[in-house]
Amino acid sequence: MIGLGLAAFGGMMTLIAPGILGDVDIAALLEQFPAAMVEEMGLGKMGTIEGFIALELYEYVWLLGLGAYVAYTAAGFIAGDVETGRMDTLLAAPISRWRLLVEKYLALLTPIVVVNVVVFAGVAGAAQVIDETIPLADLVAVHVLSVPYLLACGAFGMLASVAAPRRIVAEGVAAGTLVGAFLFEMLVTNTDLGWLGAVTPMRYYDPLAILTEGTYDPAGGVILFAAAVVLLVGSAWLFGEVDVQ
Repeated sequence: MIGLGLAAFGGMMTLIAPGILGDVDIAALLEQFPAAMVEEMGLGKMGTIEGFIALELYEYVWLLGLGAYVAYTAAGFIAGDVETGRMDTLLAAPISRWRLLVEKYLALLTPIVVVNVVVFAGVAGAAQVIDETIPLADLVAVHVLSVPYLLACGAFGMLASVAAPRRIVAEGVAAGTLVGAFLFEMLVTNTDLGWLGAVTPMRYYDPLAILTEGTYDPAGGVILFAAAVVLLVGSAWLFGEVDVQ
């Protein structure tokens, strides 16, 4: 359902983009906003269909909303089973804790891949309907490079799931931290404290730059994947140490 909803939203934004860009003087509109806000939020790139879609769909709904949702979902995996008592039944089987945790984490791959495929098809299909050219390679890159980003978000959710005392706490910490990281990265970018943003996953995945500039960052994807592995290993270690009674 999430995938279909995002695909519908992305398709709708793509379909209405030419009308909005043709009827609205974007430059005049942006003059009404503080220059710092326009720069930090990348609003200056809204004047093209690629920039419009990147800002309306990928920069906020995808980067922030979907990332927080994946972290929130993962945070309920272990904590939820512990809270309901189901974990006792699962651990009674001949399966190690680390294997149980990894298998639950890998279950995130299915929704991540499905959402990427469905939304890609929705945006690409809508672009064909309105006869607009969106570089297909750039659109593919936006979705391919989002996979390590979402995996890193999910791995953080798993860590919260084994560390928090209750499910609601784990979910709140996971989603809240992702939202906080997004805002923090936005605030410190282009400042003397910009280097602090290196701790946020958003630093390594920039859908706006991909769609508007054709700038890819495969090294960022590697960093995000490595971070996901480290977080997952830490989660597995912690899960082996905590009392789940």
